[in-house]
Amino acid sequence: MATRDTGGQQKATRTREDADEVEASVDTEVAERHKEMTEDVDSLLDEIDEVLEENSEEFVRQYVQKGGQ
Repeated sequence: MATRDTGGQQKATRTREDADEVEASVDTEVAERHKEMTEDVDSLLDEIDEVLEENSEEFVRQYVQKGGQ
């Protein structure tokens, strides 16, 4: 009996395990980036707190002089 070649393109399918691996790696990358950004923001806020503790009155005067509302 002869076999028939359908030709054309083959459809690539992704298994659920492949999708889970991709999602896990993306979740890990997002979590790492979130942690880095949180640390950066915390550091910046700490620096602002230090400046305000030392020079709060001067900071307010400069802000008002520059046209702050």
